[in-house]
Amino acid sequence: MRITRKTPEVRVPKLVGLMAVDAREAAEAQGVLLAAPDRPDFHLIVVDYVVRQYPLPGVEVPRGAVVTVWFDFGDGEGGGGVREPRLPRPPRGGMERELDQPGDAFQPIR
Repeated sequence: MRITRKTPEVRVPKLVGLMAVDAREAAEAQGVLLAAPDRPDFHLIVVDYVVRQYPLPGVEVPRGAVVTVWFDFGDGEGGGGVREPRLPRPPRGGMERELDQPGDAFQPIR
């Protein structure tokens, strides 16, 4: 745990990509509080990852200010969406392509 000087202003840490437990520790070490409107059980969450935060990292805020974090993307933003079937199919080759015989690495592919 890092101890910061007791200044009236602190910088918001980068929390996106951290697990909930790590985000709480980083926020505490920096001197800010966390809120998660999409998770009422935020204090119990351990392994969910932060996908968004406000204010953004690096912004100066008063010590003890609340940083809001989200663990799920909202409707219509981010997320994986539907990926299959993938049409048109990618061109043949790449991982499916192999050499006839092991040999020179610079041998042209047929």
